[in-house]
This record gives sequence, structure tokens and C-alpha cells, in this order.
Amino acid sequence: MSREAQHHFEVLVVGGGPAGMAAAARAAECGVRVGIVDDNLGLGGQIWRGESGDRRKTEASKWAERVRTSGVNALCGLRVVHQPEPGVLLAEGLNGCCELTYEKLVLATGARERFLPFPGWTLPNVMGAGGLQAMVKCGLPIKGKRVVVAGTGPLLLAVAAYLHKHGVQIPVICEQANWSDLARFGLALLASPGKIVQGVVLKRDLAGVPFAANSWPLAAHGHQNLQSVTISRAGKSENIPCDYLACGFHLVSNIELPLLLGCAVDDNCVQVDDLQMTTVSSVFCAGEPTSIGGVDLALIEGQIAGLAAAGRTIEAEAWFVARQRARRFARLLDRTFPLRSELRSLPLSETIVCRCEDVSYSRLRQYSSWRAAKLHTRCGMGPCQGRVCGPATQFLFNWNPDSVRPPVFPARVETLAAIAGPVQLPHSEVIGGQ
Repeated sequence: MSREAQHHFEVLVVGGGPAGMAAAARAAECGVRVGIVDDNLGLGGQIWRGESGDRRKTEASKWAERVRTSGVNALCGLRVVHQPEPGVLLAEGLNGCCELTYEKLVLATGARERFLPFPGWTLPNVMGAGGLQAMVKCGLPIKGKRVVVAGTGPLLLAVAAYLHKHGVQIPVICEQANWSDLARFGLALLASPGKIVQGVVLKRDLAGVPFAANSWPLAAHGHQNLQSVTISRAGKSENIPCDYLACGFHLVSNIELPLLLGCAVDDNCVQVDDLQMTTVSSVFCAGEPTSIGGVDLALIEGQIAGLAAAGRTIEAEAWFVARQRARRFARLLDRTFPLRSELRSLPLSETIVCRCEDVSYSRLRQYSSWRAAKLHTRCGMGPCQGRVCGPATQFLFNWNPDSVRPPVFPARVETLAAIAGPVQLPHSEVIGGQ
């Protein structure tokens, strides 16, 4: 693929997870030319990784089929890194970069896991819960391994159930929320029969697996690899031998591309109107970048955004009531599973917070802002560009990143050259010039 390669779409969707697939399918079914771009080799995002091609009639396979049959042009293996000008995105793939031009844009960039630093969290085999699940889906041999699952929220149970089905021994699931909040959450679910059914299935799949509320990891131990983890369990420390520690402390919206395009953000989420349109004309946003709400909300928002981008406003409005119900569940999750203040005291002075640049907690806590820490310590200037340490310092110090600059992902030199454009040399410096 060369720099000159171009693709034009009436509606372009960035992100191939549930929200992006729903947006692309609904827009294409309206008869417009639609493209969907994702940096993975197949659609489905993190949540549906490996499932969208499954022949079983799962939700993932149904939407994958709709994307195929509606004529969506899927551009997988491409990562958007820059906006050279309004209506144009520059994307990088294995064979070079290309331009994607559009009339309407739907951003469905998803979310990533939040990592919280604690002693030993950088040891091999200490992983994000979703990250470990993704690796197992891609073939990581896990049968018979001991995996402690820790963090907060229903995602922990879903990951634990998946691992348990694949032969994993789970010594304990550590949930940092307390029992009273979990009890209120269970009572609130009585108004959502579908969620009750999901809960019953998870309980069945996790039969015999210990569950501990008021619990979280204090430290991970090992030499070459993880060997054990010390947890706080109802106020008491307990050391548990294990091969993996899977941590899940909420998700963080991927808002770097929306910010680059100039979309307004509030509380780290993209602002949208009733039709999922951002503050930038002709740019819509759906799914986790607008709020962390799960698959059901992402699918609804994706359909609204796709229909609105295709000009089908009345059809989009028909989904407003369902979206409101899904948002109520998302708010319930926020109330039940806020990160507790005790987690801020986990790092020791020598605990690494920025893994890319080896910046310790003691070096960071002397600064009052993300910008000051970045200038003095290089925190956030490594390959992940603050995607790991940024959310961690937001929680630890209440800092907020203050700018997004292209490229929004690490890019090859030739891509950077394409971003910079041709260099105009003075006449005297041109070879052969007189």
C-alpha cells in the first residue's frame, strides 16, 4: 500500500468493535458507501475477538454477517494516526500508509484497560484481565494454570468464567467493592431480567470458584516470572501462589483520535447529542468513547450513529428509549464499582508507574501536573504515549493530559514523512541548483 492509495466513503467508521460494526452495517443497509477501518486483522474488537467468524448464531456472528451482506468495505490491519485536513484521515498498515476520505465519520474507538501500579505489577504474567483473555483466544496455552483474578466490576466474572471453561484453576476472584454495594447491585438487577439471566449463567460457570469482596492485590512476587500474589482480603493479608494475575480496574475510553479532530470532551468522554453527533460537524461517536457502558449500549449507540450518518434520523430516534435503559444500567455500574481510595496507597516509593520510561512513584509525586511530570521525568513519552501511565496518574494524582498531537499512535518514519509533507528546499540547496 503506497502513500498515494486513497479510499473515499460516504460514511467512514473508525473502530471494528460492536459499536463500529453496528454503525457500519446500519449505514450500509441504507444504501450509502461505507468503510470500516480497524487496526486488528479482523472485526470484533477486544470483546468479540475470535467470535465474529464463529458459525454459531452469537451476537458477534450476527453483526459480522450483517456487515458482510450489507456491502461494507472492511479495511482491517490499518491504524489511523493523523488527520491531514478535515474530511481526510491518514492510516498506516503493514505495507505503507493511505488516505481515507469521507463525508460523514463515525468514531467507535473503544476503550482499554486501566492498570493501577502496585509492587510487582511489572512482573511477567501480571496482566490485564481482558488482555489475558485475548491472549487465550489467540492460542496461549492456559489449561491447568493458576490464575488469580482481581479488580472490580462484572467484567471480572466474565473473564474468570471464560478462563475457567478453558481449564484454568482460579484460587480466588478478588472484588474491591464491598458486600453491601454488591447486594444493592443485585437487587437493582431485578428490574433487568436479561441481566439476571446473565448473572445466573456466570454463577453456574463459576461454580466452586471462591469469590472475595473487599479484596484487592497488594503486591506480586517472583524472580523471572510471577510466583505468588499478596492480597488484602477483608482487611487481612494473604499470600496466594499463582502463575498469572489478571487485573481489571475499569476501562478507559480511547479519546485520542476524537481529541485530535477537535471533539469536545467532558470527564474523559466525548460529548455527543441525541443523534450521537459530536461538537465537530459530520463527526459522530458511539460506544465506549462516549461512556463506559458495555456491549448492549455500544450496539444501540452504534446503530443510532450509523442511521444518523446515513440521513435516517427518524429510524435513529426509534432507538432512544432502548439507549436510555442501557444508560441506566451503565450508571448503576458506576455507582456500584467506583475505585476505592485505598488503591491510591498501593505504590511504594520505588514502584514503577511509567513502564516505558522507568519512572517511579517517588519521582512523580513531587509534581503537581501531568505536564510538569512529563517535562521533568519523560513520563508518558514512551511507546505507549501515556496510554498506561496516563490513566494511572489520573487516579493517583488527579492529573489530566493537556494535549494530543499527531501521530496519535507510534508510526513508521515514512508515515511521519507523509504527515510532514514534501520539504521545500531553498533554491541554493537543490542538487544541481545554481
